[in-house]
Amino acid sequence: MERGGGERGMFGSYGMAGLAMPGVKVGVSEATKTPSPVAFAAAEPSMGMAAWKAAKPFMNGGLSGMCATVLIQPIDIVKVRLQLSGGGSPFKTASSIVAQDGFFSLYRGLSAGLLRQATYTTARLGIFNTVNDELKKKAGGGKVPLWQTAGAGLMAGGLGAIFGSPADLSLIRMQSDSTLPVAQRRNYKGVGDALVRIVREEGFMGLFEGAGPTAARAMALNMGMLASNEKAKDMLEDSGFKKGTMPNTLTASAVSGFFASFFSLPFDYVKTQMQKQQPGPDGKLPFPTTMSCVSKTFAEGGALKFWTGFPTYYVRIAPHVMFTLLALEQIIAFQKTIGL
Repeated sequence: MERGGGERGMFGSYGMAGLAMPGVKVGVSEATKTPSPVAFAAAEPSMGMAAWKAAKPFMNGGLSGMCATVLIQPIDIVKVRLQLSGGGSPFKTASSIVAQDGFFSLYRGLSAGLLRQATYTTARLGIFNTVNDELKKKAGGGKVPLWQTAGAGLMAGGLGAIFGSPADLSLIRMQSDSTLPVAQRRNYKGVGDALVRIVREEGFMGLFEGAGPTAARAMALNMGMLASNEKAKDMLEDSGFKKGTMPNTLTASAVSGFFASFFSLPFDYVKTQMQKQQPGPDGKLPFPTTMSCVSKTFAEGGALKFWTGFPTYYVRIAPHVMFTLLALEQIIAFQKTIGL
């Protein structure tokens, strides 16, 4: 029987030579040096915590995004309608939606929105926080340069968009369906029906219609959101507002909401046009490629056309960013209180 002091190995800081945990005596057969069942029982909690530590940023990201989506879904519906109609009053648009289709039509596509958060936000926030933690370690626990957090945000957004693209496509189509002529409406029953029918009618790659603009939008949004949030937190801490406090979290999330909106709206506008389009009488799409959509939009309305509906978009994106980041902080704080 020997107490831990062996070489580092596959079991954390205790190798096969000792295979011990602090305060736990481990039995080893002198003849074969085979670890006893007690050693494995002691090692399993350590391995479980390592798996939880790796999964936690992803789970927390998905949960925080889903909480925010439930609150923001009606504004998202209005935003999409404004983009498709070319502008207008958000209040009149919301009133028109309720009058024509009822109050709960403001939550049309919620199932797709939640699936999108469960895939896209789980991936993007999980990847960003994992990468950012490594950058902080390399910086010796100090502040990470803005260009590095911006790069982490770009990467996380692009990869997250790949996972979330099918749900995002379903969400846009479900939200815009009632704006189409009756004969052209898809009438998806829910996100599951939408995904199945897209594959059946358009092939598997149909799930990734508009994936290019979706990824570009996600990269721009996450760069603006996550990089500015980290930088704002650092600047507020230098001004006396400690990280983790409500003033620091709330102010930083408001700043990140603005930059996320400003950088991502042009990409969101193009993405929406690409995803909701349908073939004309000649069987051809209005925008065969992303660049054709960009060039036609610019020719018809100039650069400002890409920021159509910015006030509504900001009201939708900024609160979602704020609620997501605030929810994330609260989830992390709660986990700390129960030792996770």
